[in-house]
Amino acid sequence: MSFNSLGLSQALLKAISKKGYTTPSPIQEKAIPLILEGYDVLASAQTGTGKTAGFTLPLLHVLSENPKEKFRPIRALILTPTRELAAQVYANVKEYSEFLDLRSAVIFGGVNQKPQAATIRQGIDVLVATPGRLLDLQNQGLLSLKRVEILVLDEADRMLDMGFLRDIERIIKMMPTKRQNLMFSATFSHDIKKLAQGILREPVMVEATPENSTVDAINQKIYRVSKGKKSGLAIKLISDGNWKQVLMFTRTKHGANKLCKNLVSANISSAAIHGNKSQAARTKALAGFKSGDVRVLVATDIAARGLDIPLLPHVINFEIPNIPEDYVHRIGRTGRAGASGEAISLVSADETSYLKDIEKLLGFRIESDIMEGFEPDPNAPTEPEKRQQRQGRNSSKNHTNSRSSGGNNSRRRQNNKRRG
Repeated sequence: MSFNSLGLSQALLKAISKKGYTTPSPIQEKAIPLILEGYDVLASAQTGTGKTAGFTLPLLHVLSENPKEKFRPIRALILTPTRELAAQVYANVKEYSEFLDLRSAVIFGGVNQKPQAATIRQGIDVLVATPGRLLDLQNQGLLSLKRVEILVLDEADRMLDMGFLRDIERIIKMMPTKRQNLMFSATFSHDIKKLAQGILREPVMVEATPENSTVDAINQKIYRVSKGKKSGLAIKLISDGNWKQVLMFTRTKHGANKLCKNLVSANISSAAIHGNKSQAARTKALAGFKSGDVRVLVATDIAARGLDIPLLPHVINFEIPNIPEDYVHRIGRTGRAGASGEAISLVSADETSYLKDIEKLLGFRIESDIMEGFEPDPNAPTEPEKRQQRQGRNSSKNHTNSRSSGGNNSRRRQNNKRRG
């Protein structure tokens, strides 16, 4: 099948051709005709499936087929969980609407709101936004959603993970009830289905997996290692392999900063991106990584969602995620567009249960190895750290209660003696 057979306008086909695309991905092939027909769509699509074009192309087609008055109210709203994803989606909207008479804008926090508000005042058809900045501008009376015809929730699962449910509910109340709704998520979890029930009208469900499966396109490997030796092992792998572009994942912002510092100390140019970094710092880090000035980009899961890094050769899970689906998201950033990729996970004893959950999701055991000098600690606990802390607190509480109980028994015995 070609894009010509999907029912898109000549202006959009021209923009698609200019980008060098000829054949739609499975998610595009399934979702585009349904959206053009006006259906509400609930789509499951992971990073690397072409999902952004899957909703951007038909959205632009619908808006261009029904032009509005001279002043342009916001007619389509695309909500994303992160600044990086908002910027990437907006870039796609701009590219695909090059030959259309449509205007678009992107708004997110961490930067001055005045230029964003000024662009909206001039009239736009498509707004790409993160929930926080959108509500800020709406509360100040700087934008209106009363004319929205199409709502897109991109990476809805991540929005729920980040606690945006209340914001989404508030935003929906600002829009007309009669509108087309599109929801894209990595999974059809219970929470996503519950959210969909409150937003979508008789939705059509669409599922698509990445064109290259994780098994075929990505060489996955695990190194069992002592927790304290992870930084040393990562430095050795990058240095010995002379890797020029590596995306590394940590579970926490503090962990990302600490790892970045260790890499820089080993003369490996690195930058970290996470929620505590300013938008300017995040943009600079990503630009440096793409240009090759930064060899290693250290990221948390939330910050990494929506990053567009073509042909990424190496992903290292410095800490494996506690949510199995996040592992697939992480390693799916390599082995794209027909290229091979490598995903290495450094697994310490306390991550054993996380690894089991990941392998259960994948349906196979990942090749495991131990590097000399970086052996795992045979005496380390195999429970996750938080669970160890909980157990420690419970043990301490029991010990205190026991002492307290013993003291009470002693006092009771003394009182009984006095009575006797």
